[in-house]
Amino acid sequence: MEYTQNENQAMIADVIRKFGEEHIRPRFMEWDESQEFPIEVMKKLGELGLLGVLVPEEYGGAGFGYYEYVTAISELGKICGSIGLSMAAHNSLCTGHIMQFGNEEQKKKWLPKLATGQWIGAWGLTEPNTGSDAMRMKCVATQDGDHWVLNGTKCWITHGISSDVIVVLVRTGELLDSKGITAFVVERGTPGFSAGKKENKLGMRASETAEVIFDNCRVHKDNILGEVGQGFVQAMKVLDGGRISIAALSLGIAKGAYEASLKYAQERQQFGQPIANFQAIGFKLADMATEIEAAELLTFQAADLKNRGQKMTKESAFAKYYASEVCVRVSNEAVQIFGGYGYTKDFPVEKFYRDSKLCTIGEGTSEIQKLVIAREILK
Repeated sequence: MEYTQNENQAMIADVIRKFGEEHIRPRFMEWDESQEFPIEVMKKLGELGLLGVLVPEEYGGAGFGYYEYVTAISELGKICGSIGLSMAAHNSLCTGHIMQFGNEEQKKKWLPKLATGQWIGAWGLTEPNTGSDAMRMKCVATQDGDHWVLNGTKCWITHGISSDVIVVLVRTGELLDSKGITAFVVERGTPGFSAGKKENKLGMRASETAEVIFDNCRVHKDNILGEVGQGFVQAMKVLDGGRISIAALSLGIAKGAYEASLKYAQERQQFGQPIANFQAIGFKLADMATEIEAAELLTFQAADLKNRGQKMTKESAFAKYYASEVCVRVSNEAVQIFGGYGYTKDFPVEKFYRDSKLCTIGEGTSEIQKLVIAREILK
């Protein structure tokens, strides 16, 4: 592994810092309060190539690897977790699924629009009664000639209202059959495809989360990714990469909270000196810095294996589990360092604190990561 930041990573980090200061930081609390999903910001990210970081240039993407991808998400996460989450979901789930399992015609049809931000993508696996237990899904598709008819509801869908296209996993076979699930691409405007309830969330409030509903939604067989029945296996492989996304997002939020705390601790005076001089605060900062460093190394280890095309189920679970838990611990300590000010919305750490918790839940809970890790090490 090469631990030194490469030229592309440095360029991306610089671009995002400048973009964030101009387009995100002035309004991110406004979006958080109103739960507004800033589509215009996503479109601008697309213009910068950040909605197709991993997409080959021939399909309109930036053609970068996972080092650059981790850098992009973590830099966004340092500014606003919501924007980082939306970028991650668009890139690794919807776009990533099509890129990994679509045929050439499907890639040419959808990837250029997604990679450039012309279209916003969504990905649907979770249902009201099936979170981690995805094989009990009730959303089904039945074949009718050259079409399939989809019926059911998906929940917790990032961009469930504003997306232009969704990759959705539905049951086409028997319940609990891992070969009975199929992935379909459904475009907004398809009759029978609509948005439902928008969730009112603790954190990540500017990243839209909503139900999507399929009511006799007819989709042509050409919109199937891969073969009928391959959807569950595809989804598990997509989530391997998705874990790197959430690890990177966790890393960014933790870094944002830590950097704010470090600055504040050096400026805040108590008993005639900066609070950073007190061992209680210095030890907190030391723990935060150490855990962030460890989380970063785990995340880039998984990214390195992904770049090499090697199996990284265990390593991506390591990264997602550890980085997300670190994110929560660091954000919690940041609020403590800020004291009463940390509990107000005038300072950024309360938002890092609220945003952090989603990282231990989304794209596989910490408990599921431990289950994956246990299975891998016991093989």
